[in-house]
Amino acid sequence: MDRKKFESTKAPEPVGLYPHARQVGNLLFLSGVGPRQRGTKDIPGVELDENGKIISYDIEAQCHSVFGNIRAILEEAGSSWDNIIDVTVFLTNMDDDFKTYNRVYAEYFKDNQPCRTTLEINKLPTPIAIELKVIAII
Repeated sequence: MDRKKFESTKAPEPVGLYPHARQVGNLLFLSGVGPRQRGTKDIPGVELDENGKIISYDIEAQCHSVFGNIRAILEEAGSSWDNIIDVTVFLTNMDDDFKTYNRVYAEYFKDNQPCRTTLEINKLPTPIAIELKVIAII
C-alpha cells in the first residue's frame, strides 16, 4: 500500500524528524500539531520569560491557531476540515483550559463532529498548552 507524506508550506515547521501528514489508502494521519506560527518560534497568546518558561498564555488564541494550522495541512494534502474523522487533543491544564477549549472546539466542529479524545498531559515539546492529533479521509 502506498504511503505518501505531506509537508505543509503554511503550518509550523516540525520540531523533529516527521512529516506534517502521511496518507495511507484513503486516510490522512496528521502528526501532532500545535499553535506555533510558520517561520518563527512565536506562539499566539504566549508570554515567555528570559529562560523560555511560560509566564502566561491565552488558551483561546492557541486553539484558534492550532485549528488554523490543521486546516492548512489538510487542504495542502488534498483533504478538508469536513473530512476529519478522529481528533486526539492534548491539554497541559485540563482544569483551567477545558471549558474554553471545548467552547472554541464547538465553534469549529459544529457541522462535522468527529470522534474526539481529550487528555491532560504534563508537558509538550515546546511551550504550548494544546496539541492536536488528527485523522481525516482523503
